[in-house]
Amino acid sequence: MKRYLISFAYDATNYHGYQKQPNLKTVQSEIERALFEINNNKKVIIHSASRTDKGVHALDQKAHFDLDVTITPYKLKRALNSKLPNDIHINNAEEVNNDFHARYLAIKKEYVYILNMGEYNPIERNIVYQYNKKLDTEEIKKAIKYFEGEHDFISFVSAEDKKDNNIRTIYETSVKVLNDKLYIRFVGSGFLKYQVRNMVGTLIEVGSGKRKKEDIASIFKAKDRRKAGKTAKPEGLYLSKVFYK
Repeated sequence: MKRYLISFAYDATNYHGYQKQPNLKTVQSEIERALFEINNNKKVIIHSASRTDKGVHALDQKAHFDLDVTITPYKLKRALNSKLPNDIHINNAEEVNNDFHARYLAIKKEYVYILNMGEYNPIERNIVYQYNKKLDTEEIKKAIKYFEGEHDFISFVSAEDKKDNNIRTIYETSVKVLNDKLYIRFVGSGFLKYQVRNMVGTLIEVGSGKRKKEDIASIFKAKDRRKAGKTAKPEGLYLSKVFYK
């Protein structure tokens, strides 16, 4: 038995999220179905670095799994891509040590949110949030810095997914504008359910003048989800990179 690590991208539009769910089409179930065939019709369970929500895309998701069959990483990549639908693509496959774990050994993750401030674009409606109004991007650039560092993010967590420990560290943030598109980037130790989308929703309210950048500090102190902004739409969000040592 050998353990493999795959890097893969997907357009989540046609799936009920990443994680396998009974009787629903998910990214995980599609990959496991393809691996079942490759593994001589033996069940394979993949362990991913992150679980993206319905509508959230990935550019470089990671997952590991064990196979009974002997296959080179190159042939594994080709075999998987030949069996997967065209909205999921394996970027790379490699053999790893049997103690490697895609989730537990990840040291940080990068998410990028893309928002269109220009004219509505029907072609990109599932892959870019069509906000279609101008925002004060300079204020957003100042406001996003409040998220950097170690914080209790309970005010930015889905109400139904609060954990005993909501402390996370955001190492780096950036905001850039290109052709009326706003790119909001976070690099952190890990992210809680809806955390990025709730942070982005709050930044949108800063950019639209509905609240001040200084309000973010007060939201942290309140430890109350109701104090933060509205959850941003999922289609603009991408898991863009997972980092290992």
